[in-house]
Formats: sequence, structure tokens, C-alpha cells
Amino acid sequence: MTSYILDLTEIRPTDVALAGGKGANLGELTRIDGVRVPPGFCVTTEAFERVVADTPSVGALLDTLSQQIDDQQAIQAVGAGLRDAVRAAVLPDGLAAAVMRRLDERSTYAVRSSATAEDLPTASFAGQHDTYLNVPGPDVLDHLRRCWASLFTDRAISYRRHNSVDHRRVRMAVVVQRLVNPRASGILFTADPVTSDRTVSSVDAGFGVGEALVSGLVNPDVYRVRDDTIVARTVAAKRIAMHAVAGGGIEERAVEPERQEQAALTDGEVLDLVRLGRRIEAHFGRPQDIEWCWDDDGFAIVQSRPITTLFPVPGTGDDENHVYVSVGHQQMMTDPMKPLGLSFWQMTTPRPMAVAGGRLFVDVTEILARPSSRDNLINALGTSDPLIGGALRSIVAREGFLPDRPDEGKAAWVPPGSGAETIATDPAVVTELIELAEQSLAVLKRDISPLEGAALLDFIRADLPILRKTLQEPRSMQVIMAGMAAATWLNEHMREWLGETNAADTLTQSVPHNITSEMGLALLDVADAVRPYPEAVALLERVEGDDFLDELPAPARDAVRGFLDVYGMRCAGEIDITRPRWSERPSTLVPLILGNVRNFEPGAHERLFAQGRRQALDKERELLARLDEKQAEETKRMIDRVRTFSGYREYPKYHMIARYFVYKQALLAEADRLVAAGVLADREDIFHLSFDELSDVDSAKPLIGERKQAYESYLALTPPRVFTSDGEVVTGAYGRDDLPPGALAGLGVSAGAVEGRARVVRDMAEADLGPGDILVTAYTDPSWTPVFVTIAGLVTEVGGLMTHGAVIAREYGLPAVVGVEQATRLIADGQRIRVHGTGGFVEILR
Repeated sequence: MTSYILDLTEIRPTDVALAGGKGANLGELTRIDGVRVPPGFCVTTEAFERVVADTPSVGALLDTLSQQIDDQQAIQAVGAGLRDAVRAAVLPDGLAAAVMRRLDERSTYAVRSSATAEDLPTASFAGQHDTYLNVPGPDVLDHLRRCWASLFTDRAISYRRHNSVDHRRVRMAVVVQRLVNPRASGILFTADPVTSDRTVSSVDAGFGVGEALVSGLVNPDVYRVRDDTIVARTVAAKRIAMHAVAGGGIEERAVEPERQEQAALTDGEVLDLVRLGRRIEAHFGRPQDIEWCWDDDGFAIVQSRPITTLFPVPGTGDDENHVYVSVGHQQMMTDPMKPLGLSFWQMTTPRPMAVAGGRLFVDVTEILARPSSRDNLINALGTSDPLIGGALRSIVAREGFLPDRPDEGKAAWVPPGSGAETIATDPAVVTELIELAEQSLAVLKRDISPLEGAALLDFIRADLPILRKTLQEPRSMQVIMAGMAAATWLNEHMREWLGETNAADTLTQSVPHNITSEMGLALLDVADAVRPYPEAVALLERVEGDDFLDELPAPARDAVRGFLDVYGMRCAGEIDITRPRWSERPSTLVPLILGNVRNFEPGAHERLFAQGRRQALDKERELLARLDEKQAEETKRMIDRVRTFSGYREYPKYHMIARYFVYKQALLAEADRLVAAGVLADREDIFHLSFDELSDVDSAKPLIGERKQAYESYLALTPPRVFTSDGEVVTGAYGRDDLPPGALAGLGVSAGAVEGRARVVRDMAEADLGPGDILVTAYTDPSWTPVFVTIAGLVTEVGGLMTHGAVIAREYGLPAVVGVEQATRLIADGQRIRVHGTGGFVEILR
């Protein structure tokens, strides 16, 4: 019987499988000096397992639930059947007597669910399972069954499905503790749950039992505490409280009028509670979400679990303040990256980068600390993303936060591409840069093909400087910056001279050498090759896997393969070398090809490109005709410059991704050899190792499982644009008061206004877009370009003036607003919206 029941003091952190997350945490709390935990015991998961084994209907229903049913009504019916079966189950021999021996019939208890997938670092499962308070001793066994049954409530089933937790592998323990009848209770977060600042604790407090507060029935008193000082305080009007009732249960009672606006705790008690929380946090080694009660004996801790929503903080090795800027928000890739992808990006870029939550960040502390470089950085990043610029300005304004760094001996930081103004407007410069890159890529493919093992790794390590040199080639950066500078000049001077807004947006349509916009148009040619063959269209409409190309008619097959030969190295999130490329997963393109077949007539590629070029030339003629001779001469020079250089903006990244794909194919061939030798279980296991770790896979192999689990947890995190080494997420604002009521502010990156149906799309492979639709998504990288030929406008949560989505939107003449925070949540799929690309805002019409 001892395997069915453990005293809380017997439970260790490693006993999650026996005691569940809550039970394991409570057991560990009993070993922290100065922490009072109400005494009690845990009915272990072995008792639950015995009930499941002895009740055949439970096993059968679990099998049904694990089949990934999508019918919500069917899921609810299975859940109800499971709850009924568990509540009616016979208890294992001797369990009832063993439980009752530990109870005092004159006392009441808290009976609390403790699932094995609960209060974990990656998923709290807060509120998903049932807790019963003030349960008389004789009623504990009935409430034990109710706790078991709560494993199968609709909300718990849904939460597990959302977090990809296997229903059959979850077990339920139940914690039984002597009830604390408190005068006050609440929640303590040892890190600010809003800003994520690890130096600030947050206390919510109310009268009576904490159920009213946790359930949202009352507004709590709220305190913010930093450095043993209360820095913010809100005492709420507390009109009701929950209290234990004689005979069992809890009830809602009115708070006496004279007490309603009294604080539930004194300031001294708040500080004592926070000190206690810091002690608990230090013991567990991470910020905690703590439930507490206050009675005549002081504070009792009834639960502590990790705060799972905090974004991790990079390690610094010092006690100084640091400021981090997101790389993903600049690269249009805010998803987490796997370790191999992180290491390749770090080896590619010249600036050191910190890793947190599977994302990359640049430590800009030193640049911000020096007056000579501070403004350049803020202006450069703020022009691209005003929210980043605003956040950095607010940090600079904090007295004493940044180190005081003198300028002596330090050159001012300047944006890359200096000397752009001196490069001649010569199309041959662009073609030469592209030819050199193509030749270098051909040499790479030739030289890497025979290599394997250590020789392969050494070769890639030696080739990465060649990639870096290509990306940082001075003329390449000068061309990009010259195109950007010309666009800025045109916008500023046309506004000043003619009152024209965003004139460069039209002037940059259908420019030469834009490899990304050409890719979107090239997929129209693929549709032209598929359209004449009804059997090809029918095949694509039922495609489920990636082995379909050989079944297509030869012209259609050759067109798809020709497209993949040029663009097959691309994919969503392509800066992560581990992401599946279109060549590896051609089915990703199928919805886009079918959309082009439906929405366009043959020859659309040439017509759209010619239309964009004609609009640009018409705009040029119109502007020049309105200017005086000197102004027209200057403007013509800048128009030639922007049309010569702006298309090249997309090429360096295309070359980098092409080179990455060559590395990846070679590394996957090496992984296949390791799988054949029994070293790895799966070729893609190498994605969870850094590049350096590939030199000794045998030693690094134990890390793979842990890294996979960590990656899954990172998927649920939202990366900040800017945050500090305290973990504080610092947010900027657009600071606009000129918007219509209810409008969503953003950054206008492509001029014009358009009204249409919003299509909220999170995965390009699931895009179902029609002409006139407005794409609303988190971010777009070059892989999204093929959908731009269909849509009428663009709204993204992430982006800047010169990010890829903005560049292509301008070239295609699509009104676009980027940096609209929470756009995919605030705009519903199918709503009618108006995008103001010139004004930088979005209106939700209906």
C-alpha cells in the first residue's frame, strides 16, 4: 500500500511520475527552510493506473481519444464517458482504508489534482484539473475520484491537444492537505508577468480563500516590489470573498463595507511574502508562480510552479545591465531555430549574437552607452522598425541603467554601406556582382560533392568565410545602400517639391535583377504549364505527400522542376538551415500553383511585369513634367539610380540561402551515413546539434532528446523586439494621435490604400487566397513572394521599411502596413478591412 500513498515530506523532485507536478513541487517546498507547507500526503499515480487497468471501459475510451479525433462533439462525448467511468470505479484493495487512517474526521482538507503533465517548466496546466477545498474527512474518497475524473474534462483534453501531450501517457496523482482557513490569500509572481522583469515581484492579494481571486470574481490588491521596496500599489474595492463553510465546501460572502477598501496585507507583510518568494525562487533556480495563504501562523505556501510564459534571458557572466535587440524581427523569422540553424547563422554574421528561447539577439549595450554611436544605431533601427527605436530611446532615458562609456579611442558606429554615394549608376556593377556570386556557388557545389566525415566539416568551416566575404563585399553593400538612399531622396524631395507622398514606391515597380519578385512571377509560368492538363490539376488537388512530380504530364513536371532548380532552396524561415526547403517538400507549392491556375489567365507573368514597368515609367514622366529643369535633372538621376540598384537588395540573401542548401545537402548525406552506422536514430537528429558538435556526434548524442523538448517549448514563446538582462521586455509605441477611432497603427511601407477581405494566414502551405484578398500574417520572408501576385494588400505583425515583404510589396504595387502588433489576433479571417499603406494604419470595417 505504501506505493499508493506518500507523505509530502517523502516526495522528491524526481518523483513527478509518482506524485505529479504539483505533488513533486510541494514535496520539495517542505525542504526549504522557513517555508510552511500545510501537512498532507499524496495518493500516487500507481493508484490511478490500477483504476485504469481494472476498468476496461477507461482503456477503450482512451484508445479512442488518442486517435486525434477532430470532431469536437465526439471528443466531448468520449471525455464524458471517461469521467463517468472513473467516478464509478472500484478503488484498489486497501486504498480506502489507508487514506482514511491518515485523516482526522474533525478536520477538513484540500483535495487537489496533481497530473504528471502539470506545473512543468514548459506547460503549467494551470486551472485545467480540479481542486476541492474544505472537504470533510469522510468525503475525501469521493473527491479523490472527482480529481481523477478531472483529467478528462473538455478543457483538460483541449489543453493537452494544444500542447501535443499524449492522453494515454498522462497520469493523475491527488494531493490531500489539511485546509488552511486564511484571512487573506493570493498569488505571488517572483518576476513581473507583464514585462517579464526578473527584478520585480508581483503580489495579488484578497480576503479569504484564494478561489475568488483565481476565478476572477474579485479585483485583487496589486503590489510591485523591487529591491525590497514597494514601487507600485493598487488597493482594490473587494466587495466579496470566499470562505470555508461549516460542514464542508466554500461560499461567497459580502465583505463588510468598512473593510472593502482596506488592504488585505500590510506593506510589511507584502515585503515578507516577497522575501519568502525569492527564497523559493532561489531554491528552484527559476522564477516562480506561487499560491499563498495568510492565517494566524503566518504565510503558508500551497503551490509553487515555474512561470512558463517568461522569455529566457541570455547568460552574461557579469552583473552589468545588458540590452538585446531581436535578430528575428530584422530577418523576418521570429520562430525558434534549431541548434544547427542557430550555429550556422552565428558563423555567417560578423557580430556576436546571444541565444535565448531558440532565437538570436544582438547585445547593443556598448553601442548605446557611447554617445558617438548611440544615435546612429537608434536612427538606423528606428527607421526600419519604429517600435525598436522607441524601445531603445526609453532605455537610454533611464538614469543609471546603461554603463557610462567615453568616446575616447572608439570610432563611432556607422551603418554598413558607407561610400554608397560614390558608386556610379552602372547596371554592369550589379550584373558583375551576381556573376561572381554564381561562379563561387558553382565552385562550392563541385568541391563539396566528394567529401564526407571530418573532411566535410573542415571544408564547410573553411568555406563560411567565403560566404561572409560575399555578403560583406564593399561594392555589394554600396549598391544596396545607394538604392535605399535614392529612394529616400525621391520620397523627401517629391514631397517637398510636389506634395507627392511615397513616390519611390511606384518608381521601383518591376525593376531588373530582383530575384525574389522574379520568383513570384515565375510560379505563374508553372501554372501556365499545368493549366492545359486537367489530369495534372486533378492530381495536384489530391496531393498529400511530396512524391507526385513523376505523375505529372511531362511539360507540367518539367516546369515545376525547372522552378525548383532555381528557387528550390527557399522556404519559410529560410535563415534556419534546418527548415525543409521547397526542393525537399514540393507539396508546399501546390496550393500556390493551384491558386495561380484558378486566378490568372495564361501569360500573366509578362503582363504583370509589363504593367508594373509601365506604371513606373508613367510616374517618372509625370513627375519630371511637373519639375523645373534643374529639379528634373536631379530627379531623373535618382530615378535611374533607384531602378538600377534597388532590385539587387534581394540577391545577397538569395545567394546565402543557396549556399546554405548546398551545406545542408552534404550534411544530410553525412547524417544518413551515421544512421546506417547506428550512431543516430534519424538523419534530422543532427538539426538538434550545433555545427561544432557534429565533430563528435557520439559524445553529443545524449543532448538530442533534451534539445527537441526545449525546441517544442520555445514554439509557444513570443520573442521580444527589445529586452534587458533583467528579462524586462521593453516596448516602443508609434505615438500617433492622428488615426481614426479603432484603427490599428503600424508602419506604412508601400503606398496606396486598398479595401478587401482579410485572410489571416499563419502557414503559407495553407494559404487559400483569391484576387482582392488582403494577406494578414505574422511576418513574410522571401518564400511568401508567390502569394503576392494574387493579393491586393499586406498586413504583418513584424517588418520594417527595407525588409523583404516591404520591398516586394512596393515592387508589385501592393499597399502594405507592417509592424501591426497582434494583427493576426485583432483581425479576424474574413473581416473586411482597409489598408492605408501611405498613412501606416489599418481600419477594420466589419
